[in-house]
Amino acid sequence: MAQLSGPVRSFLATEAGSAGLLLAAVVVALVWANSPWSDSYTSLWATEASVSLGGADLSMDLGHWVSDGLMALFFFVVGLEVRYQASAGELTGRRSVVLPALAGTGGMLVPALLYLAVVPGGEARGGWGVVIGTDTAFMLGALAVVGPRFVTQLRVFLLAVTVLDDIVAVTVIGVVYSGTVRPVPLLAALVLCALLAGLSRLRVWRTAPYVLVALALWCATFASGLHASVAGMIGGLLIPARAPTRELVEKAAGLFRAFRQSPRPDVGRTARMGLQRAVSVNERLQTVLHPWTSYVVVPVFALASAGIDLRGGVLAEALSSAVTWAVVIGLVVGKLLGIALGAFLGIRLGLGRLPQGVGPGQVLGGAALSGIGFTVSLLIAGLAFEDPSLRTRATVGVLLAALLSALLGWVVFHLAAVLRGETEADLPRFLDRPVDPATDHVTGPPDAPLTLVEYGDFECPFCARATGVAQELRQRFGDRLRYVFRHLPLLDVHPHSELAARAAVAADAQGRFWQMHDLLFAHQDQLEFEDIVGYAAQLGLDVERFLEDLDSERTAARVRADVASAEASGARGTPTFFLGSRRHTGPYDAQTLARELETSAADSHLP
Repeated sequence: MAQLSGPVRSFLATEAGSAGLLLAAVVVALVWANSPWSDSYTSLWATEASVSLGGADLSMDLGHWVSDGLMALFFFVVGLEVRYQASAGELTGRRSVVLPALAGTGGMLVPALLYLAVVPGGEARGGWGVVIGTDTAFMLGALAVVGPRFVTQLRVFLLAVTVLDDIVAVTVIGVVYSGTVRPVPLLAALVLCALLAGLSRLRVWRTAPYVLVALALWCATFASGLHASVAGMIGGLLIPARAPTRELVEKAAGLFRAFRQSPRPDVGRTARMGLQRAVSVNERLQTVLHPWTSYVVVPVFALASAGIDLRGGVLAEALSSAVTWAVVIGLVVGKLLGIALGAFLGIRLGLGRLPQGVGPGQVLGGAALSGIGFTVSLLIAGLAFEDPSLRTRATVGVLLAALLSALLGWVVFHLAAVLRGETEADLPRFLDRPVDPATDHVTGPPDAPLTLVEYGDFECPFCARATGVAQELRQRFGDRLRYVFRHLPLLDVHPHSELAARAAVAADAQGRFWQMHDLLFAHQDQLEFEDIVGYAAQLGLDVERFLEDLDSERTAARVRADVASAEASGARGTPTFFLGSRRHTGPYDAQTLARELETSAADSHLP
């Protein structure tokens, strides 16, 4: 997509931004644990804390509150993101899922097999789960530092790979590394899962019922003996996600206008509820919780888990241990080989293709960075090994693997840029076909200093809203702005969009493009063939000629040319705007676009 959905952009930005804080937490934990005050570090996480309600009491030390409580919240947010991506995001189509799934599968199987090939046996063999996970926050943070300057498409691909990674990791935690399972609380947890699914099917839009049931699910899962992270992941997966519907967006806009006209508390409350209903529960919870998990939960977990005392020969013992090097080889070598083999095998078999703008060398670089398994790896290490010395050696391996994976990723990205010219991993950012007033749909002076190009779809509700933005900008800039409309019918979601685009082109042949443009957007729910013919008659067109043009190959070729230019320009969704020749990303309200147009005009006058 040219303009990634808001939740995806926010997710990626938040994860990358938290990497620095996560690294700082690791450094603090290691320094603290190896300082004269190391006893205070140990005693802090051994401190008992309890929650009592009536006769019920839940007591754990702080270390377990972090791993069983806060990390359950972390996996809850991961589950929310997975559900969103599968319902309305980057994983909705089969072909968009297959390649990341194959890469993710390879990125777990190969590391586990390499780990088992290195460890000698005994309790150490049970730690194979340590090498299957990838820390999304650390990986994306490292990508921002050592990867190409523009990496949007590669980041989305790697995020899709880690989706399967996280699901399998939590499944392994629940099945392999949980304690004795108690049937009655487990049955209660299953009932609560069914209740969450029922809330989704009933289209309950308020957040509170989902949160209360998810908390009860955590309690039941914890009481059952399963690791509480299982409850987090399943709870997130069961909370519904959907793209905003035109009806709810229009209703919310009407309620907001009512509040502007009558700013009373009761009207404001109704407007706020309307805005909430327009956005799915899933996205609202992500917006609230994701910054907390990225900037609080994960760093606190790192602070609690990374503090190993390396004094007294412990580091030397770890570096000579097969467990340490099994973890390092599994994560550094296994992730690189597994993800690369899975991805390239899928491409070779024709099961999928890399995102536009992403090269094979960049996939190798991303696969190398996926060896940063920090958060999930440390969690599983704490569950897999009862022997503290084995746990310490595995932790050293995880930390060493993170450093080596980052260095290896930097080397691979550098080689990809030098040897293959893979300097960016993003969609094209500039208009592929320059504006031509002789063929493009243009309103405003042909030689105006400012140009706004929109790729639109007549059946897209957000394009209909954007027409008002374009009108406001034309009024604001006057003859300084020319506005260009190009066709990008999205047939998989808007079945009448291509017919509408051809109708607009056919009307253009009789000099009535903009009149037909306005009619089509004003009647988005009435775009059948008979409706189109009625609009032609309403505009006073020669209907017989209009019908001939509507079915002509020349008209079809005109629409295809716009679609081809959209593909070459990096436009994937509608509306997509170009300010001059540069693709605009982010909000497309009139104020934002006006500011960006003014900036582009000022930049064009710089010497």
